[in-house]
Amino acid sequence: MKIEVWSDFVCPFCYIGKRRLEEALAKFPDRQVEVVYKSFELDPQAERNTGRNMHEKLAAKYGRSIDEAREMTQNMTEQAKMVGLDFHFDTVVPTNTFDAHRVSQLANEKGLGKAFAEHFFQAVLTDGKDIGDHETISSLATEVGLDREEVNAVLTGTDYTDAVRREEAEAQQIGVQGVPFFVINRKYAVSGAQPTDVFVQGLEKAFAEEEQKPVFEDLSSEGGAACTEDGCEVPQKDN
Repeated sequence: MKIEVWSDFVCPFCYIGKRRLEEALAKFPDRQVEVVYKSFELDPQAERNTGRNMHEKLAAKYGRSIDEAREMTQNMTEQAKMVGLDFHFDTVVPTNTFDAHRVSQLANEKGLGKAFAEHFFQAVLTDGKDIGDHETISSLATEVGLDREEVNAVLTGTDYTDAVRREEAEAQQIGVQGVPFFVINRKYAVSGAQPTDVFVQGLEKAFAEEEQKPVFEDLSSEGGAACTEDGCEVPQKDN
């Protein structure tokens, strides 16, 4: 089974949804499931190094006070705690995530995609790291196991730009309007950080279908000769 996940590292519900998917997968310990994280930028035009935290950004965007902005994030903080996550929006740095996504493509190639996603979600939402900063990206990526020189080569060049754009275009083609967005076996879609039971139901359906033998409609005519383990059928000549 393959599960594709479109997400952005600065998206709180993406991290929550990741945990809920993992909770669902834990109910099927004997199943082989490949989880692939794909790129999606919530704000491709986001600025770097603004010097503002998430509450300050929300307050400015919606014309609210800092206290009102904190109330806006309280629900997300509580939902995060329910799946064992600890969000600190006072230190979350809103930033451009494009370069982080480019390096995530390198991580996927090296078989480190899942570890990369986990580390970067935690870095942003718990540890208050600025993943728009190249040095921060490089340090975090090497902590996951990537080679620093390879990472820096990506950051100083344009490698994986097309890969990120392809995944974002693919998301648009299949109707993704927000993240997280999960696609199970290219058949079942789960939009948003749904309850764990929703993921369980989707997995159960997909696993059941994988176990079903295909049923074919037989279009054969009587004139189709064939070979079996007993030999080959010899067509009879018409008299």
